[in-house]
Amino acid sequence: MRTAAAPGWGVPWPAPAKLNLMLHVLGRRADGYHELQTVFRLIDLCDELVFVPRPDGRVRRVNDIPGVPEAEDLCVRAAELLRAHTGVREGVDITLHKRIPMQGGLGGGSSDAATVLCALDHLWRLELGPATLGELGVQLGADVPVFVAGRNAWAEGVGDRLVALDLPSEDYLVVQPDCAVSTAEIFRADDLTRSTPPLTINDFLAGAGHNDCTAPVVRRHPEVGEVLAWLGRHGQPRLSGTGACVFLPCSLHRARALLAELPGRWRGWAVRGLTVSPLLARLAARRDIGESENGTAGV
Repeated sequence: MRTAAAPGWGVPWPAPAKLNLMLHVLGRRADGYHELQTVFRLIDLCDELVFVPRPDGRVRRVNDIPGVPEAEDLCVRAAELLRAHTGVREGVDITLHKRIPMQGGLGGGSSDAATVLCALDHLWRLELGPATLGELGVQLGADVPVFVAGRNAWAEGVGDRLVALDLPSEDYLVVQPDCAVSTAEIFRADDLTRSTPPLTINDFLAGAGHNDCTAPVVRRHPEVGEVLAWLGRHGQPRLSGTGACVFLPCSLHRARALLAELPGRWRGWAVRGLTVSPLLARLAARRDIGESENGTAGV
């Protein structure tokens, strides 16, 4: 039975960012989307969402997000999609605290939507599970399923066919130049390579892979090229997704030192690569609290 008494109302739920360690465009599909191969790496830069129940059946985002009207917010759309799929009558107020930059190639909107689906699945006691939530999530965006699954992954298709991938521990400096990049614009670009030969996972693990979106992004946004050149003095940086953010694998100590030298017009973060999403840990903790309150822990 659904009830607003499930543990987790009124507390922050995490929505982690991701990096694309490589992104190959294999071709254009008949439906207009692109056939991709990519590797998703979760990082500890997170948005936070807070959910408060409301009895009138409305879904509202209660705080303002510049540039994102409430009706177009993936968080609101995710909650409405879940209600329509399950027949839930309860409503919810959603507060979204943004830390992941928008139009940065870090998946913030998709991760926010995944956290809404997973959190409300728990809070409304729906128990749909990750497979069904992932199928719903792909209706909102191709990156949503990887955030629902909550693990680093090799991805194919439009990015929705996932194979969990064990990646070595690694940390990063992430830099956002003073621009935003439209994913739709880059995938429409005439100069986007759409014929990269497919790789295997073993190819990637042996060091193969690049980002096909880098060249068209840099042509349209020279600021991204400036970041790549600046970070290139310190290692081998790459564009994440369609950008605008660029990342450099390095120790946290080195990342923090470079942050101190970062030009003032750019933003940056020293981040840890994750093995498991903090969203999964939060879900497990909330279930444990619920079992304890119900006297079922250890049964």
